[in-house]
Amino acid sequence: MMAPLTIGFLGTGIMGGPMARNLCRAGHAVRAWNRSPDKTVALAEAGVGLAADPAEAVRGADVGICMLSSGPVCDEILLGPDGALAAMAPGSLLVVMSSIPVETAQRQAAAAAQAGIHYVDAPVSGGERGAIAGTLAIMAGGSPEAFGRAEPVLAAMGRPTHVGPAGCGQLAKLANQAIVASTIVTVAEAITFVESGGADPAKVREALLGGFADSTILKQHALRMIERDFAPGGPAKYQVKDTGTALAHAATLGLTLPVLSLVDQMFSDMVAHGDGDLDHSAVLRELYRRNDLPLP
Repeated sequence: MMAPLTIGFLGTGIMGGPMARNLCRAGHAVRAWNRSPDKTVALAEAGVGLAADPAEAVRGADVGICMLSSGPVCDEILLGPDGALAAMAPGSLLVVMSSIPVETAQRQAAAAAQAGIHYVDAPVSGGERGAIAGTLAIMAGGSPEAFGRAEPVLAAMGRPTHVGPAGCGQLAKLANQAIVASTIVTVAEAITFVESGGADPAKVREALLGGFADSTILKQHALRMIERDFAPGGPAKYQVKDTGTALAHAATLGLTLPVLSLVDQMFSDMVAHGDGDLDHSAVLRELYRRNDLPLP
């Protein structure tokens, strides 16, 4: 068992809150900061220390963890003369678990190296349930040394896998998001198809479980669609951020991804129609719009 560490945690929203709580449960001394302070109140009751600003959260910490909403937000909080990176001690470790562009992670890694700080980009998959249960799939990019230092910390939040140098964690996450987004749209089409044809969608889902069409998406998101439960676990506005980022990076590699392009347009239209704060399973509503069906 590793010795307890001091960890500064930046971003305690739907995912970050339970992740910080699990680190605390693992015996680490966690100081958390969030732009909306009300989201840290419950963490204080769980033993997590609260910081007034990002620099205070990571100052003197062995590890700084960033779980903010986007690449620009991460850059804003981490970089610059008053950013969190400047407050971290040489030899410490910065782990960015946000979903950000590959190039952003590589740029942050270079800035961290210049400051003598180890860097790992470690985005996650598994949603709010995985964050609460500590079972997240964690895709980590960075040097073998940096990953070796990060691995036992990441293990308190899920299952970390080293996939390559800095930026490759984000590349793996984009691949994950392409699969997730495409599968959600396909499941939404299947639900619409069987409902329109007169079958019981709940029974069709039950029939498909365990077969080749089975997946976490079918288990969780098909049920959301059937029950019309679109409370955000993974908001659609973040889904379209990731599909757009994946397509942009594919273009830099000279690749065309036709299925993902169609899926990205579905989510873009969904957000444009005002559903961006709903769960990404609410793409069912966009499919209903395209078929002139009453919105679920």
